[in-house]
Parts: sequence; structure tokens; C-alpha cells
Amino acid sequence: MKIQALVPIGFVLLLAACSGGDDAPAGPTGKTWIIAPTATATEDMVEAAVNAAPGDTIEFECGFFDLKGTLQLSNTEAITIKGCGKDQTVLSFRQSVGQVGILAVNVRGMVIRDLTVADSDGNGIELRAVDHGTISHVRTFWSSGGGNQSTTPINKDNFDKGVMNVACTNPATLNPAVPENAGGDTSSPDYTVSDKAGRYGVYPVSSQNILIEYTESIGASDAGIYVGQTNNTIIRNSRAAFNVFGFEIENVNGGEYHDNIAECNTGGFLVYDLDGNLRQYGDKTRMYRNVSRMNNTYNFTEGGFVANVPPGSGMITLSYDRIDIYDNEFRDNNTGGIIHASYELFPEGAGRPTEKRIDYYTEGVHIFRNKFSNNGNLLPRATTADMQNQDVARLLPAVVGYKNQAACSQPANAAKCAAAGGSGQTATGYRGAHIVWDGLLDELDAECAYPKRTDGTDVPMDERGKPLHTNRDQPTCHYNAYKFKPDGDRARILPDWWASCVDEDNEFSTDSLTFSDFHGLKGANAAVAISNGTPPTPEQVQELEEFPSSFDLTPHRCVTAYGRNLDPLPPVVIPPFVRSASDPAASPELIKQLCEKALTPGQVNFDAAPVNCPLLSQYNLFSNPQDPTSAPNASGGDGAANIAGMPFVLNSKLFSDYSVKYRVLFMPRGTKAIYKDASTNGKNATIDFPTGTIIAKTFAFMNETTGQEDIVETRLLIKRINTATNDVRWDGFAYIWADEGGTRVARLARAGGSKSVSWNYHDADTNQVLTGSAPAYSIPNANQCLSCHSRFDVEPGTAPIGMKVRNLNRPYASESSRATGQSAHAIAGQNQIEYLCANGLMMGCPATRTMDATSKVITNLERLPKYNVPGSGGQVADSDADIEQRAKAYLEVNCQHCHNDQGFAASTGLYLAAADKVDLAYGMCKHPTATGAEGSNGRPVDIWPGDPTRSILEFRVGPTADTPAARMPPLARTVVHAEGHALIRKWIQDVTVVDTTKYPNSDACE
Repeated sequence: MKIQALVPIGFVLLLAACSGGDDAPAGPTGKTWIIAPTATATEDMVEAAVNAAPGDTIEFECGFFDLKGTLQLSNTEAITIKGCGKDQTVLSFRQSVGQVGILAVNVRGMVIRDLTVADSDGNGIELRAVDHGTISHVRTFWSSGGGNQSTTPINKDNFDKGVMNVACTNPATLNPAVPENAGGDTSSPDYTVSDKAGRYGVYPVSSQNILIEYTESIGASDAGIYVGQTNNTIIRNSRAAFNVFGFEIENVNGGEYHDNIAECNTGGFLVYDLDGNLRQYGDKTRMYRNVSRMNNTYNFTEGGFVANVPPGSGMITLSYDRIDIYDNEFRDNNTGGIIHASYELFPEGAGRPTEKRIDYYTEGVHIFRNKFSNNGNLLPRATTADMQNQDVARLLPAVVGYKNQAACSQPANAAKCAAAGGSGQTATGYRGAHIVWDGLLDELDAECAYPKRTDGTDVPMDERGKPLHTNRDQPTCHYNAYKFKPDGDRARILPDWWASCVDEDNEFSTDSLTFSDFHGLKGANAAVAISNGTPPTPEQVQELEEFPSSFDLTPHRCVTAYGRNLDPLPPVVIPPFVRSASDPAASPELIKQLCEKALTPGQVNFDAAPVNCPLLSQYNLFSNPQDPTSAPNASGGDGAANIAGMPFVLNSKLFSDYSVKYRVLFMPRGTKAIYKDASTNGKNATIDFPTGTIIAKTFAFMNETTGQEDIVETRLLIKRINTATNDVRWDGFAYIWADEGGTRVARLARAGGSKSVSWNYHDADTNQVLTGSAPAYSIPNANQCLSCHSRFDVEPGTAPIGMKVRNLNRPYASESSRATGQSAHAIAGQNQIEYLCANGLMMGCPATRTMDATSKVITNLERLPKYNVPGSGGQVADSDADIEQRAKAYLEVNCQHCHNDQGFAASTGLYLAAADKVDLAYGMCKHPTATGAEGSNGRPVDIWPGDPTRSILEFRVGPTADTPAARMPPLARTVVHAEGHALIRKWIQDVTVVDTTKYPNSDACE
């Protein structure tokens, strides 16, 4: 029988409150962009997003918006996105081609308020590298029974009929997809969860100073309200229901969560550190005045850590130090009110981290003044598949139940178990408890020295002596001396490095066991052996003594046991947001003055470089203004400085729907680039270009049978300077080509666009005939450009990606078979690095540059192979080394611009530089952090050696990844790159093997 309950009236009123949210960020008030719920809403939204200036507001009117793309903000500040109320303004992304509803990347000072984001394919609201972000009076919502694949979705006819006001009265505890659950508790009258729903409702990551308030998330297949790898976070007065996890706090430094409700999720609150090459590890969380109730929904996700969450978890702590938990209420959670666990609980290869940075154990938890009632009294049953797979996480409730049952059979515990009452299995002690602890702590590793970084310096430490590891550290052992006294008997420092202090002022109802230390899996193997009639080993027999749980709270009464309690944590304070100094937006008059000036024939108009000209021709980049494949114009001046713009190609290029690309570099007269490479400046280093540099890339689709080439767009990257601060930045934007009265014109299209295209041509490197079509080739908007081009370790904005020495170290030859002004340039047939150095266009060049006469490659400089040309990297063609080298080149060019420790996907812990070793960080047996069901396709790891069918990497670049949330890269392509996919598949299947010397961590998949 289930407990019926309604959402507390007080909380409904709380969510309806109008106070508490931040208004527009401080500073001058800017323009308000009004978006109406019309057929052009998507175009109007994107236009506003790419043109909004600091201080502007993007305001959605009341109504239902059927949006076809992501609302993205990048590299800006002081922007407000608002509606007229979360019940009145609904932004539906059901038909969007983007993964995310609202996405902010590298934004300072932003507010999102008074609206609902519904049915996104991936995350509802995602903030990456945001400083001072406020989300207030917002809802993220997935339609019951399938999210954007629901047969009864939220729409313009029903959004205002109360369908988004979801109560929590009776969650489904059994997965209807499991046959043995037929006829059981597989449905809820309130809401139907689905693994087809998006992953996260609210998702700030790698950010700081984040406030989430009066916000609600319904139906996420991962976490409703999540904050990860972030500093200074407050979540208050918010609600999460029918998500896998309600509130997920991951690797956060300085978190405060109060007055929230988590109900009808699989798990209510999760405070933990996640392993796997992330940017930081967490510390110090205050959790108070929250309600965690009836979090008993069956786990409906696949992949990622939350797939391990047992239903019925009011709160879980894992591998995170210092949490104050007070004045909360935990009730009606079937497994436990608080589950206090460590990574040691998981077997090696089945959830236990293999890297040595992360501390497995949560220590310093202070639990006081909380109310606990009816927790742990209906343990979810393990399915046959769980038992066959020996899935520890899914079997955890049963492990706790049997161990508690064994403890209850002991005379010393009879009275305690009888007092908890119950019927059926609970009467025998088969149950959870209000507080469940795995009882696992580490012992001093006296042989493990303090860790050092690769440069030989000590890893920084906090005030307690704990190493502050990041993804750049590679320790070989778990250093833990900081937990133990430095002399004498080297005893553990208590209570600082003890599991938890549970004060006597907590209120525990007598209908449940108060506390259970179930000793992890100790004794479990012996018990299984005995039940199977197999004699246990001597070690297993010794552990049998710890098979029964302990109900003794005495070691957790810290004042009595250790003479003191844990010091209270200070409140989290978000400092006021301060606008940065920046140049005002260019006035129409200035743009007209610079862009419409009289042009000097043959000379680039660098005077216009500081502004976005309406027409590409106004920069005067090409000898024929109607043809961006014509000869480049000169930079001006005399001598070497008057050299024409330099066409260039890359060894391995980003795939963009089989387009042919024409790339040209223009540097202002009298300036030089600066040579930088990976060995000296880091693996992400590109050549450093002077201010005013313009890089043009034209995308065209060739049909050799007709001799026609459809030139679609030209993108520019321009290096500019903010005169208010003297800081440089790169700006990127596209021009779309069209025929206007017989004249070819390229007009500025900061909002992007799309076009139907087709191709039929011979590849310049392989001579393979490539044919096909794309009905909606995507031209990115200016903010989307920043998703790929922006990193923390390069110049701000849309910094160049491909302009690396290793990718330019080759002779120039046009990608197109068509003769053009650029194919006839003086650089044709010359090594591109040598051309820059020999013509005085780049300083700092290596004095010795050894040129191979045949390949025209400088052999003593770094280089990438051509991914599609066997042997092009110097290895024997089609050897294992050659295939791996080319596969890694392909992944670097197509994925690494995001998948590096300073990029957009830094939080995934998956880093794909060609120079990197294929280890855990490269995806070898690496479990995903946040892919969700669509992103993983049920596959367990990024790379499973020898088996592409179990490798997420192969899936995401392949033909079955056919939704925005699954497809990678998420931008630039709409069709599958068959040749690239075949190479990755061949590499995983034929080359990668279980060999920890060659591939560290390759034995961790099983």
C-alpha cells in the first residue's frame, strides 16, 4: 500500500510568489527585444540573441512558442531573458533541431525568469562558464509519457489548462518495460516518466555565483535541477518531481540548498563528487529546511552515474567532504532517508573509479535537527536482470535489506527491530532505515607521498592539507595522510575525517529503523557462496562477522564520542555583479563610414575590420567581389607587406556535410603572426595572429557532372580589440550568398540559416567520388560559432581552431578540382608553414626546418596525418599505428575543440587531442558523465576495446545517432560522415585491445 499525499499548499503558494528573483543585471538599461508567439518566433529569437548587447532584455510575450532552434547566448554579459510567467509563457522545443532549449556559454551577469522551457531534446536550460547567473520563477518540463516524443504533448491548446501543474501522490515504483513487473505498480496517476525525456532540467556547469530560486523541474531523465563543477551556488524555494534525481550537486565548492521540495523522483537530493578527469572536486555544502518525500519512482535512465541510483533514496552523499544537513524533513522514501555511501562500495570495473585523484569517501557530514518518518520500509525489489548482471547499485536495497534482516535476528537487536514494527518482510527486519551508511572508511597509506603535477610542483592543497586535484593531475596512489595525525599512532583525526556526526536533536519516527551501518559488501560473497552450496574461502568466512548490519549510533554522537562536534559551515554569499568595461556597440553611422568608404582596387579594406559590414564585398577581400574563390586581395603597403591574402588548407578538416572549403588568411600590412606549437605552448596552441587579422572560410558544394559549384556561405573570423580594456577578442559571423538581379551578393547573416544542398565530386586527397545531398545544410548563427571556437586557454571569442602548426604543415592544394584564382596563388605546391616563415609573415619560426622533397612536409615540426590517406602520417599504410594515428587526427579536428580540458565539453572528462594517450581521459572504458539514454544508446563506455557496438564514441558519429541529443558533433553536420565513421569503427574494432601498457584502463570495461 502506498501513502497518498498532496503537494503542500504552502509550497504551491511559495512557487507562486513574485518576490525573490533578481531583476536585470546592474548597469545601463539597454534595448528590449520583444518576441511574439508567431510563425517567425524562432527567427526573431535567434536574431535577438545574436544581436543583444550588454544591458538588453529578450522578452517573450504570453503564449505558447513552438521553437525550431536553441536560444543561445555566448560571450556577452548583463542579459535578461524573461516571459510573463511560467504558466503564461511556454517555450516548446519539441521540434527543435538543437539539443538544448536555452544555452548560455561564457556569459557574465544573466537572468532567466518567468517562463517554462518544455520538451527539449537534451537539457532544458544549460549554463556553461557563466558568472553570476540567476534562474528565477522558471519551469523545465517534459510532456508526460515521452517528452518530445509523447503522444499527448503540451501544446498551444492545452498549455494553460493546468497540465504542467503535476502533483505527487502515487509514483510508479516498477519499470513497465521489465516483463516480470507486469501487473505490478508500473503506473502513476500523476505523471508518466520516460527515458525519452531530456537529460537535465536546469544545468549550470563549470560556472560560479549561480542562484536558482522559485524554479521547478518535471520529468528529466537525469536530474531536474543540477549544479556541477561550480563555485558559490544557491538553490532555494524550488521543486523537483518525477526526475531520476531531483537535485544533483556535483563537484561544487560552496553550495547552499534550502527550502526546496524533492518528491516522486527516483532520488531526492544527491551531493557528491564525480570521478573521471573533471575540472575540480567539491567541498562545503549547507542543506537545510528542505523536504524530501516519496522519492520512489523507478529508475528510468540509461548511462551516467544516476543510472546507479536505487529508487526510494531521500538523499545520497558520495565522495564529498563537509555537508551540514539540518532542519530538513525526510519522509516516505522506500530505501532510506539519507544514504551515506562511498565509491569503495562498488566493485572494481563496476563503478569504482580507476583514477587516483578522487577520494572515495564522504567525510564530515553533520546531521542535526532533522525530522525522519517512514523511510526504508518498502525496499525496491531487484529484477532478474539486475541479479544476473550482479549490478551492485541496483542490488543495493536488497543488500541493505538482507544485512539488516541478519542484524535483527540477533538477540541484541530484537527490541530495536520490534519497535520499528512492520509486517511481511519488514517484520523480519528486511528493510532500510532513516539513515543508511555503508560503513566504509580508508586506512592510512603511509607509503603514498604528497602528489605532484607533471611539472614537478606540488598539487595545491586546501586549508586542511587535502590536495586540490584537477584533471591535469595524474597521481599514482590515493594520498590520504591529511586525515591522520602526523605523529604518534597516526590515528584518524576525529570528528573532522569521520563519516558523520548525527546529533541527538534529530527526530526519528519509530516506524522505521533509525540507523544502519551495513558494512558495504563485507560478508556478502560468503553468504552467496553458502546459499549456493559452495564452501566459502577463509577470507569470506572472516568477513561473515560483518554481514549483519550494525544499528549502533554511538560512534556518530560526536560530542560524546570525541569531545566536540564539527564546526558549522559559513553561509554562501554571492557577491554583487559588476559590469565590465567595454566599447559601445558600433553605431550605424560608424558602420556606414567604414564599410561604404571608397575601396582601393586590389587592397583589403582593413579599416572596416572593427565592425560587421552588411556586405562581404565591403571588406574587399577578393579580386572578384562576386566570387570568394577568386584571387585574394593584398593587405596594402609595399614589398612583403603587400603580399596577397594566403589561401590555406588543413591536413585533416572538420566535416561539414561534404562541403568543399576555401580558406584564406589576411593580415594587416606591416604585421606578422607569431609561431606557436604544442611542444612549447600546449596542445591547444594555435599560431598567434595580429589584431585586425581576417580569416575567411567559404563553403561550397561541387557537382562535377555539371561543372557547377554552389557557393553557400562565407564565414569570417576577425581579431579585434576592446579599446576600453585593451583586450583582444575574435568575432565570428557568416555571410550567405544569393543571386540578386544577376549579381552574386553575400549578406551578413548573424542569425544563420539553412539551405538544401547536393554534391558529386572527387575528393582531392583520395580521388573517391562523393555523392549525396542534405535537405537542410545548417549555417550557424554567431553565438553557435562560439560553442566550438571559445575556450578558456585561448584568446576570447571565436578563436581559430584549425590554425595549428601540425595541421598546416603540408603543401597547399585546393580542395576543389575547379581552377580558381586561389588554386593559382603563389603558395600552390609550397609548404604552408614555410611560406609564412620565408615570406616574413610569421616571426619566431624554428631556425631549422627540414623539408621532405617529395611530400613537402617539414619533418622536424609537428604534423597531423590526413585522416583519409593511409600512411600520410609517416606510419606504414593501414598498419595499426597508422589507423590509430589517423583516427586520432579525425577526432582532434572534429571533436577536440570542445573535448579538451579548457573547452565547451570540459565537464565530460573526455579529451581527444591527437597527442593524448588513449587512456581513461580519452574514453578507454570511461563511463559517460551525462549522456542520457539517447546519448549513450544503452552503451556503457566511450571506447570498449575491440567492440564498437558497445562504444558510445562509435554510436555518436554514426548513422543511428539520428536525434540532436545523440548526434556528434552537435553543429556543422546534418548527414553522417560515412568515411569518418568507418575509420573510427575500424580503429576500435581492429586496433584497440585490452592492454594496460598500450591503453591504460582498458581492463576496466568488464
